[in-house]
Amino acid sequence: MSLYDLIREMPKVELHVHLEGSIQPDTLLELAKRNDVILPVNTHDQLEKWYKFRDFAHFLEIYFIISSCICTADDIDLIARKFLQDQAAQHILYSEVTFTPYTHYSLNRQIPFQDQLAALQRAQKWAKEELGIRVGWVLDISRNVRPVEHAMTVAEWAILGKEHGVVALGIGGPEIGNPAELFQTAFDYAYKAGLPCVPHAGETEGAKSIWDAIHLLHACRIGHGVRCLEDPDLVTLLRHRQIPLEVCPSSNVCLGVVTNLGDHPLPRLLKEGLYVTINSDDPAMFNTTLTDEYLRIVRALAFDVDQIQQLVINGVRATLLSDESHEHMEQQFRQKFVELRCHYQI
Repeated sequence: MSLYDLIREMPKVELHVHLEGSIQPDTLLELAKRNDVILPVNTHDQLEKWYKFRDFAHFLEIYFIISSCICTADDIDLIARKFLQDQAAQHILYSEVTFTPYTHYSLNRQIPFQDQLAALQRAQKWAKEELGIRVGWVLDISRNVRPVEHAMTVAEWAILGKEHGVVALGIGGPEIGNPAELFQTAFDYAYKAGLPCVPHAGETEGAKSIWDAIHLLHACRIGHGVRCLEDPDLVTLLRHRQIPLEVCPSSNVCLGVVTNLGDHPLPRLLKEGLYVTINSDDPAMFNTTLTDEYLRIVRALAFDVDQIQQLVINGVRATLLSDESHEHMEQQFRQKFVELRCHYQI
């Protein structure tokens, strides 16, 4: 089908993808070997089977083991370059990538933040020069970090990284039992320093989580946010302010927010006039890619080329780039769509 071919070739941006959640089995084997970490399984085929999503507890188990294999700044450089190669292969020209630095400071070898940031910068520079793509880093607080004062450490790091590739402060991890108010001080600090805030909210918890992300965490975008539909007043606010939602369809299915893609609220979100972007979240763990996400919504929800193009342009406009960069990228993307639609006669 020509629309599928167009999706594979079209330019893209991605706003919600976790660097640690992008690590493929072969890379994990390489990291485990170089750092003498014993994995539950030790062949590629066994790892692929182990990687298959089962439930949230299994997801967290995999995530923890992956983190235990990242022991040096060179490891961070490696996973970033592998990720960026995959992005380039999908024609993803710009990504805003979530990275959880405190995990790699508190676990394993206690990698200093300056070393972590230097590794991310090296990968960023390499991607621009060798692959012709760009990336910005979203430093992420884990909601289950304890004591919560460590969240302020991450906010301070994010502010220090503003001139070195860091574009925002985020927060992820289990929403249940870890309310936004615990982290308000850290987000106030980042916001006052001029750093955008892009918290996860409204996936495993409902509308209140999104309200809190907006009012307490200064959200300029919402990671996930699909459960906003439970509150008409919240839908009205999101529509009025046009706060972008970073929707990750396969992630929502895996984590039980919806039973299958055919039941995904994406069509209703768009019908309500909300600002939606499409993303892959943890692509290696959810057996997906950004390209796959677009292909899947075409298959499951019968989206057409106009809807796909608008979702891509939404992503461009929702990036944290300058207005001038937005305009240039949007013009570039629109021209490419004209060429692809002509080529595939869509």
